[in-house]
Amino acid sequence: MSQERISALEIALNNEMKEHEFYLKQSERSSNPVGKAMFLQIANEELEHHERLKQLHKKWEQEELWPESVPLEVAGSNLKTTLQKVIDETQNREPGDDDDLEAVRTAIAFEAEGVKFYKKLSDSSQDKREKDFFALLAAIENEHLQSLIETEAFFLDPAQWYQQNEHGGLDGV
Repeated sequence: MSQERISALEIALNNEMKEHEFYLKQSERSSNPVGKAMFLQIANEELEHHERLKQLHKKWEQEELWPESVPLEVAGSNLKTTLQKVIDETQNREPGDDDDLEAVRTAIAFEAEGVKFYKKLSDSSQDKREKDFFALLAAIENEHLQSLIETEAFFLDPAQWYQQNEHGGLDGV
């Protein structure tokens, strides 16, 4: 295993933990039920990614190749389902406050960088298992990105978001 791959993995570990802490802090700060649920869900998912990457890092350092004992599975994102459930349960039609919007926009930048980073790791790998693992992480980060973009739209204009996503007509049908 090249030092370059180990260094990239260490960057990923650091990023996942920073993002976990950021999302956890935002969940505690936000008073908007949608923001709270979204930030907490992503915090939990980023922590799971960190744990899986930590296992991988340990094995890579020991074996200097893709380890047979680290599973390729990483829990998929449940973010879209979580958001829809909270929106349905709370009937929250309040826009996010400025802090929520700023946090979502910061998170969008995090996730966009994460997608690029994991895609680059996947594209540069010669090992199929490694390639697939990082492609999976890129896809999950992309799910986060898309959900955050949806959340930004919800926070900016909940009525417009409902009109677009609830598929109701102007006649109430």
